[in-house]
Amino acid sequence: MQVKRFKDAKTYEAANHRGYTSFALINKPESIKNFTVGLSHFLPGGGAGPDAGPVEKTYTILAGELTIIIDGKETVLGPLDSCYIAAGESREIINRGNSVVTMLVAVEMPK
Repeated sequence: MQVKRFKDAKTYEAANHRGYTSFALINKPESIKNFTVGLSHFLPGGGAGPDAGPVEKTYTILAGELTIIIDGKETVLGPLDSCYIAAGESREIINRGNSVVTMLVAVEMPK
C-alpha cells in the first residue's frame, strides 16, 4: 500500500485549462502504472477544452456543478455524479455557477 497525504500533494498544470488549480494525488512517479488521480478546483467561469485526449478519464464531482459538453450535448453534473470520457472523445467542461467546483479526476496513463 502507498499512502499520500494531501499536505504533500503538488499542484500541476494541465493543457487547455483555465481558472483552476489541480493537485496530483496519485501519479506515475509513485510506481502507479495504469492511471493517475487528481483533485481539481474550478473557479466560476473556469473550465477546459474543447479538446480530445488519447486516454480514458473519469470525473467525479465532489462539490458544485460542472457542465460537460460532448458532441454539442450539455450535461450538468452535481455532487457525487460522475462520468466517463473515452479516449479520443472531444469534451469541454465549464463551471457556469458561482461556487467553486471540486472534482476528482482519474486518468489512464498513456501506454
